[in-house]
Amino acid sequence: MTKQADQAVRFRMLHRIALQAFVLLCLVAAGMPPAAEAHESRPAYLQIREVAPARYDVLWRTPVNSGMPLPVMLRLPEAARNTADPIIQRLNDSTVERRRIELPEGDLAGQRIDFVGLQATITDVLVRVSWLDGRQVTEIVRPARPWIELSDRQSIWQVARTYTTLGIEHILMGFDHLLFVAGLMIIVRSTRSLIKTITAFTVAHSITLAIATLGYASVPAAPLNAAIALSILFLGVEVVRLWRGQTSFTLRHPWIVAFAFGLLHGFGFASGLTTVGLPTSDIPLALLAFNIGVEIGQLAFVVVILLLHRAIRILQFDPPRWTYYAPGYLVGSLGAFWTIERALILF
Repeated sequence: MTKQADQAVRFRMLHRIALQAFVLLCLVAAGMPPAAEAHESRPAYLQIREVAPARYDVLWRTPVNSGMPLPVMLRLPEAARNTADPIIQRLNDSTVERRRIELPEGDLAGQRIDFVGLQATITDVLVRVSWLDGRQVTEIVRPARPWIELSDRQSIWQVARTYTTLGIEHILMGFDHLLFVAGLMIIVRSTRSLIKTITAFTVAHSITLAIATLGYASVPAAPLNAAIALSILFLGVEVVRLWRGQTSFTLRHPWIVAFAFGLLHGFGFASGLTTVGLPTSDIPLALLAFNIGVEIGQLAFVVVILLLHRAIRILQFDPPRWTYYAPGYLVGSLGAFWTIERALILF
């Protein structure tokens, strides 16, 4: 067998494995409630800032998922007392509560904060605390452990790790992003094309992630989510066209399409940072670490598909024929469903 023929066989098998992963993602995504979709898994955000000895400004932002506020209640330390009535602001994508508290003991370090009801959700809470003396703490609170005991200081590497973890979770919970990446893997025809296409997608979404996080541009959530769903529908059509032996600009130049849609998906990734309302001082580190986390999650997904491909080649297992054709139709149908569902929100 010639080198070209052997490469063609390998990539036909890669297409089939990627398609099976596509089927699994489609079925999982279709069975998940709306709150589990990529842009509905935004973290809640708690910021506590010391403004005077023993006095703190508190900002508590919770996302609105599918029109419903997050059912989580903030419980501050028992000794904390409000110095004024809380101010609550309801936005399209979140609810923001501001208050000022005082602590007789003075320092928040070592105190416990609970997030009542968080254990019944899939939402994390990004917690950031800063003191007058320059100390800062940034941590993630998860549903499995819905409380935090504040430490008195934290290194820059620990903060970077927090934002990196947030990025990894954001991409791995983003079923629409993963479906898009799997679709790109299906339509590529060679190793070079695969590297080029994934790189183009990475560069593009990194650009718009930075632009959106730094505040130079923004896209409203509703039309953005609809457009991302439309990109999945578009890829579904291209997958079916590939199976029929047809060609198109996308099939000939997948990296260009990956770059174009990557710009769109980058704004979606940015929602994981911009919606929590990060302080300006945190943005550079958060942007870098979060983007690294997104890339780690994306590369992990690609590597899993490639390892599955290699495992099936070694085992010489021939998957059922229906797995070869079903994903294109499944992703097209799911993309159409999401497009219609999200487009209706616009009206």
